[in-house]
Amino acid sequence: MYDFDLLVLGTGPSGQKAAIAAAKLGRRVAIVDRRDMLGGVCINTGTVPSKTLREAVLYLTGLTQRDLYGSSYRVKDEITVSDLAARTQHVISRQTDVIRNQLARNRITLITGTGRFADPHAVWVDGGSGRDIRVTFDKAIIAAGTRPARPDSVDFDERTIVDSDGVINLQAVPRSMVVVGAGVIGMEYASMFAALGTKVTVVERRERMLDFCDEEIVESLKYHLRDLSVTFRFGEEVAAVEKHDAAALCILKSGKKIVADTVMYSAGRQGQTDDLGLDAAGLTADRRGRISVDANYRTAVENIYAVGDVIGFPALASTSMEQGRLAAQHACDEPARAMHGLQPIGIYTIPEISFVGQTEEQLTESSTPFEVGIARYRELARGQIVGDSYGMLKLLVSPEDGRLLGVHVFGTGATEIVHIGQAVMGCGGTIDYLVDAVFNYPTLAEAYKVAALDAANKIRNITRING
Repeated sequence: MYDFDLLVLGTGPSGQKAAIAAAKLGRRVAIVDRRDMLGGVCINTGTVPSKTLREAVLYLTGLTQRDLYGSSYRVKDEITVSDLAARTQHVISRQTDVIRNQLARNRITLITGTGRFADPHAVWVDGGSGRDIRVTFDKAIIAAGTRPARPDSVDFDERTIVDSDGVINLQAVPRSMVVVGAGVIGMEYASMFAALGTKVTVVERRERMLDFCDEEIVESLKYHLRDLSVTFRFGEEVAAVEKHDAAALCILKSGKKIVADTVMYSAGRQGQTDDLGLDAAGLTADRRGRISVDANYRTAVENIYAVGDVIGFPALASTSMEQGRLAAQHACDEPARAMHGLQPIGIYTIPEISFVGQTEEQLTESSTPFEVGIARYRELARGQIVGDSYGMLKLLVSPEDGRLLGVHVFGTGATEIVHIGQAVMGCGGTIDYLVDAVFNYPTLAEAYKVAALDAANKIRNITRING
């Protein structure tokens, strides 16, 4: 007899959903994590704190209301770190309570400590008491998550030079900042601090940022960030960072030098597998700490699964939750449908971006004909009401049968309204549905009807000419 039918290592989004799914199927389940990390990186240093910080920044700066009340409008003149931290800590505390309650309600045993494999059916758990406890299991799911990757050549001090986890613990809002890396996390923080009035410089070794997004949408974001005084240095690499009493000096390989109060590295993520004792279980990880899995999230060891960021792309909280649920169902021999191919991407920059489906570039490369339908927020009553004159929704449509091939949104509520397009695409719908649908007025969702009409009119004109 094992102590548990299923043991989950990690309480982040994937671990939570895996544990709860197995418990719902009547299995004896335990979940292991450190006392101060309930909810994982997502709740404590990643997704939830950063998105809460974003909301606090938008509210306190009054940024989204300046179209209505003038460029000098602010809710609070001097915004301090404590103003931002108060809201963040409140949300973290509430979410931690929710997770603890969900685990208890489903009779999941929460084991406090760090776990490492003893063999393929047991782990040692270090709870900090000086004596490890041995826990046995039939099956296990590794949901250990990731940490920011740190270049060995950089001397992080959590004050002048920080990573994307440490940036939320800064003691003051910096007057200037260098963000190294123009990926999702880097651009989210760059836009937040720029909104606070920080002079931000983004250094990226590639020639463009967010290259998996639609190019027109990315160009719109760049325009607005430049309007917030963000400077971009593409095709550049940081050679060294020197710490001085008053600031840091960033030296680029091209010879350029940038002085900043804070340097934030956003150089990817590293799987937290170093201390799991994978070899004792017969497992290995790659150089980025990632574990290989099959289509059912099973590792090379038959009774051990891995889910979430620790298995690599797409490394999103949303997809990780679904991976956890599916892995648990497979581990419990419960039939389950595979994850749907239509997965939305949300980027919480200021303004935010979200999309589902293919981009113009991808369709062009695959020689897939498409037509574009555009709706601009400034033409919607709701856009005027909320003060968003720059937002837009773009539909990519097949001219042959009217199917949606891609939905791209930039501006207020982008990560919310993208799901309308996702639902239509998932059901095999066409723009005819959007043209004929009645949307609440005034809403941003009306953009779908406007964009659908735009695309339908273009397709009709082509059809008329072709006879």
